[in-house]
Amino acid sequence: MSPLSDVGRARIRRGAIGLAAVVVLASPWWARLIASHMTYFRVRRVEIVGVRYVAPNDILSRLRVDTTHSVWDDPTTLERRVAAHPQVREVTITRRLPGTLVVSVVENLPIAMVSTERGFLVFDDRGRQLPLDPSVVPVNVPIAARRDTALFALLARVRADRPKVFDRLSDVTRVGEREVLIHFDALPVRAMLDVTAERLAEIFPVEADLAKRQARVAELDLRFRDQVIARLQ
Repeated sequence: MSPLSDVGRARIRRGAIGLAAVVVLASPWWARLIASHMTYFRVRRVEIVGVRYVAPNDILSRLRVDTTHSVWDDPTTLERRVAAHPQVREVTITRRLPGTLVVSVVENLPIAMVSTERGFLVFDDRGRQLPLDPSVVPVNVPIAARRDTALFALLARVRADRPKVFDRLSDVTRVGEREVLIHFDALPVRAMLDVTAERLAEIFPVEADLAKRQARVAELDLRFRDQVIARLQ
């Protein structure tokens, strides 16, 4: 009989790993407890997915995982450690046998920046300050006059419904109780606080038509239903 090739041995090894995993998953809790003490299932690698603003090293330092941990250990404690990071909204930790933990992160995304004496502070859609320094990490969000949760909720709706509309916003200010002044790049647009993303998108054909006619626009006004009023300079 000819000896097994390297490919054949690799297939057998993968099959054995898969069989072992199926056996453990299908077995009572005590089988997983036994497996958690096996060197073969010690954590040798951590994969972090979904991060954009959080440095992977920040996640690793919060996990505090070393080679004494098993992939079969309950991940609840590890998830709680990562979830305590103010930039993290949700976290799920799964295993990839034999020795990898996969940390899937959903971040609290920045929605606006506010200028202060300390520089720009970054906030999420719930008005929580995020640990981001725009001078170090590029943060492409509108500038708000102050921390304003109703205004941040408006920005969040626009980003969710019309990302391209959101991308053009440069700054936004509350004018009175229910009105807002939004700048699309250099173009001022007045609207109500409950304005929808679809309504904001109505300015684009108007803007294009005015540009074609070389009209100099002072501002556009969306406060009146079914109208886009252009005030010219």
